[in-house]
Amino acid sequence: MAEASVRRMTAEDLDDIVRIENGTFAIPWSRNSFESELRNKAARYLVAVKDGKVIGYAGAWIILDESHITNIAIEEAERGHGYGRMLTEALLRYLSNLGAAYATLEVRVSNLRAQNLYKSLGFVTVGKRKKYYEDNGEDGLLMVCDHMPPADPDFEEPETVHEP
Repeated sequence: MAEASVRRMTAEDLDDIVRIENGTFAIPWSRNSFESELRNKAARYLVAVKDGKVIGYAGAWIILDESHITNIAIEEAERGHGYGRMLTEALLRYLSNLGAAYATLEVRVSNLRAQNLYKSLGFVTVGKRKKYYEDNGEDGLLMVCDHMPPADPDFEEPETVHEP
């Protein structure tokens, strides 16, 4: 696996994000959706960068100690090299730093590759959402990880609020 890094998503990443989104999902989010997520105070998105190019992204919503992973995608040519694991691990650490006690997500019942990744990171299946996916009516598995990585006590970002 070539060296890649993870950082917070910015508006400058949106062209790459939309390209990856369109190449990954049957019903992709629009550019406007991602622009809205950048303004959403409850949303956080990370990107994986390799050789100066965005090759993947992951995002979640966090409210108090709850987090919900909205999407994770890796550019097709970069799949199978560990970048999805790297990005998901980074997102879980980030969510933990933001105070999340657990993370939830939905995954297609047919997406065994993603399910295996999530299971290897501590997610367990807790339910099934019947006909969750609009494109073909496929069921979605609801998975949760309640073994979050330890939070970094020195973590801080521009949105950090310091109580007196």
